[in-house]
Amino acid sequence: MTPTTLSLIITLQDGTRRIFPLNSNRVSLGRSADNDLAYPEDAVLSRRHLLLEYDMGDWHALDLGSKNGTTYNGERLAQRTKLLSGDRLVAGRVTLQYQDPAQAMEKTVMFVRDEFESTMVGNSVVTSLDKLVGGSASSIEQALNAGIITGAARIQALMEAGRELSGHRPLAELFEVILDLAIKSVGARRGMLATVDNGHLSVRAFRGEGLRVSEAVRDRVLTTRASMLVEDVHADEILKASHTIVAQSVRRLMAVPLQTKDEVIGLIYVDSNDLLRRFTAEDLNLLTVMANVAAIRIENARLVEVEQAERVLTKEIEQAADIQRNLLPREAPAIASLDVDGLSIPCRSVGGDYFDYLRLSGNRLGVIVGDVAGKGMSAALLMSSLQARVQVLSEEVDDLAQFLTRLNRSVSATCPGNRFITFFIAVIDAATGDFTYANAGHNPPYLVRADGRLESLRGGGPVLGVLKAMQYGAFQGRLDRGDMIVMYSDGATEAVASDGEEFGEERFEEALRQTAGLSSSEVLALLQQRLEQFMGVAPSADDLTLVAVRRL
Repeated sequence: MTPTTLSLIITLQDGTRRIFPLNSNRVSLGRSADNDLAYPEDAVLSRRHLLLEYDMGDWHALDLGSKNGTTYNGERLAQRTKLLSGDRLVAGRVTLQYQDPAQAMEKTVMFVRDEFESTMVGNSVVTSLDKLVGGSASSIEQALNAGIITGAARIQALMEAGRELSGHRPLAELFEVILDLAIKSVGARRGMLATVDNGHLSVRAFRGEGLRVSEAVRDRVLTTRASMLVEDVHADEILKASHTIVAQSVRRLMAVPLQTKDEVIGLIYVDSNDLLRRFTAEDLNLLTVMANVAAIRIENARLVEVEQAERVLTKEIEQAADIQRNLLPREAPAIASLDVDGLSIPCRSVGGDYFDYLRLSGNRLGVIVGDVAGKGMSAALLMSSLQARVQVLSEEVDDLAQFLTRLNRSVSATCPGNRFITFFIAVIDAATGDFTYANAGHNPPYLVRADGRLESLRGGGPVLGVLKAMQYGAFQGRLDRGDMIVMYSDGATEAVASDGEEFGEERFEEALRQTAGLSSSEVLALLQQRLEQFMGVAPSADDLTLVAVRRL
């Protein structure tokens, strides 16, 4: 049985958070109700998406072959992986953060490890923001009115901090200003400002040669939100044994948390070996309040930078979406005896689905549908690359087997290891109705006969981008008068309703049987309507592409 102190911090898309104790040896997550962590409303999750297992004293994460995958600290979870405290897993719209108190100290960046306990005794002075201002975020005025800060020099230092922190500075510059203010306000010789980012302590600014922070001091400040002053290190039985402090000839030190209303985002540390200048409890109060004001300013600056980055990203995505829309056919080609139409709807601003037409000699039409694994910007870039390669090789479509073989060789040369592309191409003779097709792992299109019968265009090879030396084959078919070919991406058959059920091939086939006498555009409208009715309010989890070609 696992220790009850182990837990997951679960964060949902709406910001809701809860702690899930890891009291068993296995925890499953997915849409299905039989999971330990079930989220049936999350259409991005697979029915059984992720498994956490306790084995040989450690927890491990394993993606269960989910459709949309799991990320581990920002990277795709490709194999069973041991978890360390602070690791983040994202499955669907659910974020899991693994917490192991025994590993927490190891996970945080350490400047040096000392052989003593983190509980401080002796001549230490300890306070906290809670004691000074009742735990609420303070302002300069509140601190002064409450009498927390006394003495003309300290009041002037706090006022100066207020002026310096009221402007709009870049975050990197803000760290430097805060540390300089802290050192100046208490007369320290050296100092360091660090922030906690994803479980790690990152140094943002420092002053002084060879500065290292005792682990005991650091952990006390970060874990208990305590502001700590040690007036004489050599009089403290525990600290004077610290190799870190002794080696640096530190006489006195202060460390305070960078604390907002309810969160510690880092710390400020200052020290001195000056025998004449002593740190006092009033200095500690000043530094505590100053750190609180600085923490709020840091968080605001972070939000500003995030908002600016999001605006830039949004603009770039909008431009990318415009470019991608222009890459896809704006209208169907006008060819006698063929009624053609197609549509592609990304589930995000940009997507990885692709369709295209090739006007060929001899009254022939090439029709292409492709699907890049994944969604978003990376899939869109691969889609654009695929289209360019198709255009380069388009003169070779008289031999579709050779065309697809060369296309796969070209795609495999640059395709990332965790990506692949499904691809289907058909070349139709408008005069005779004869067509040739080749398939690289794509959903087999349907041949809808004029009398309503359905035939699946089977045959083909594996997806593009995986097996560079693969040789593909071509297959033959015929469109009689009134017959239609319907090509689609898996966003159609794998569309998911709010209860987690997929649209499936049976519903798709049922809709196709009702298309007799409809034009290609009417067929696409009917299919799209059926999908929207089935999904209801559930968001699209995948790109959708539909192409129909009917012989008149």
